[in-house]
Amino acid sequence: MKMMLRKSILAAAATFALGATGIGSAALAETVLRVVPHASLKILDPIWTTAYISRNHGYMIYDTLFSLDADGNIQPQMVDTVTRSEDGMTVTLTLRDGLMWHDGAPVTAEDCVASLKRWGGKDAMGQKLMSFVDDLSADGDKNIVFKMNTPTGLIELALSKPSSNVPFMMPARIAATPGSEQISEYIGSGPFKLVTEEWEPGTRVVYAKFDEYVPRSDPTSGFAGAKIAKVDRVEWTPNRDIQQAVNSLNAGEIDIIESLVPDLHPLVHDAGKAYIKDPNPPGLQYTARFNVLHPPFDNPKIRQALLYAFNQEDFLEANIGHAEFYQTCKALFGCGMPFESTAHMDGLLDSNFARAKELLKEGGYDGTPIVLMHSTNVPVLANLAPVAKDLMEAIGMNVDMQSMDWSTLVARRSKQDAPADGGWNMFLTAWTMGDLINPLTMAFLNSGCDKALFGWPCDENIENLRDAFARAGTAEEQKQLIDELQAAWLAYPTHIHLGQWNSPSALANNIDGYLQAGVPVFWNVEKK
Repeated sequence: MKMMLRKSILAAAATFALGATGIGSAALAETVLRVVPHASLKILDPIWTTAYISRNHGYMIYDTLFSLDADGNIQPQMVDTVTRSEDGMTVTLTLRDGLMWHDGAPVTAEDCVASLKRWGGKDAMGQKLMSFVDDLSADGDKNIVFKMNTPTGLIELALSKPSSNVPFMMPARIAATPGSEQISEYIGSGPFKLVTEEWEPGTRVVYAKFDEYVPRSDPTSGFAGAKIAKVDRVEWTPNRDIQQAVNSLNAGEIDIIESLVPDLHPLVHDAGKAYIKDPNPPGLQYTARFNVLHPPFDNPKIRQALLYAFNQEDFLEANIGHAEFYQTCKALFGCGMPFESTAHMDGLLDSNFARAKELLKEGGYDGTPIVLMHSTNVPVLANLAPVAKDLMEAIGMNVDMQSMDWSTLVARRSKQDAPADGGWNMFLTAWTMGDLINPLTMAFLNSGCDKALFGWPCDENIENLRDAFARAGTAEEQKQLIDELQAAWLAYPTHIHLGQWNSPSALANNIDGYLQAGVPVFWNVEKK
């Protein structure tokens, strides 16, 4: 509070000094960036959940050991140097100078080791990396030491993972929290810090520039290089009425709408007060997720039925509605992406109701109610569940669609209870393409049973193929394994991919520096 009071006094003095020029108060107002995020923030632990609003929060206050630049190249971030032994079995990461937590303590290797272990127990790619690690420890304050059981290039690849779950670094005392529990203290080392006393869960969250942050000297590029906070404060205020948010943007009351539905683009263009920019050109993929713990989706044939019953265009039209912002894509790992393949996809996702009904009969579906969770307050997700319900009922399934806000759905999807006792059978969501580009980053493909993400698929064949992909020495080997993985997924569906789409942001004309990083980040953003 003393820091805030001091800033207020300085601001008042600056206004008085510049008042005669007429620019003082305007200049001060431009130090606050006002953002309408895609959802309300209720969970502040980006390792406990894969929810993108929590991931975005993570990028505000935490930093990473490595990151991807705008061209997708891996760059050091908190790391200064990487040293490998001749046999590749020992890898040492040395931290760069000047790293400090928001509470004033220096960042140490011990902090990073604890953070990596927590992340590695939760994240699909982290789990795969840790399967190659015999020991992970700190050597002094600066050195993070990996003792490997097999040489692998996964360390940098995994630690530069750009989306959920991102390997964010936290103080050791916080990272000691079991992955099954949420953290209760929010101290990072990034360019902004959380103003905890101003956080109103689900309503408002405020970040302040961390003056002691020491950015890298490299040029800003994607997630990499210099992370320079160019505003004093960033305020997130969600607005369920996106039309009202556009009116506020055009009136100069807010600066950025993170995700704008295509129907409202003309209102932005016609007013001339703002412009459209997509921070994630590769886009996102809609996805339906099964819970395999409970009937009927404990039976792969029942899950396969929906691979035939669903079609991508119905979902894309209902939620996006403008063909220039979406594309149907049967490739499990995305179209236009490095491992695009349509092997084993013939006949799927074409609403072949006859074949779907045959599979329901073969699987012995007996009319068991299916609890379908429906997110109502995120515009680009709101129509997914109703479309799924219609297509499921068309093949004779009994669907109990239960509506709730996204934060409630995120909390509920972690429950393993029976659907009748507050659990669930299926929900629909979206993943950014950066999360889906290979079998190690694709969290929903992880079939490690109790180690898998909510839905908890359990398939040894898929896991063996993911291991083989991690060990593959050439791109040709990897591409062959992609085709084999798609066959394994068809035999044991973990989720259904429902098409690619884009979700541009809307920014006031005086906003510059909004990065195309794949995730909305607010360092480098300035108000002119």
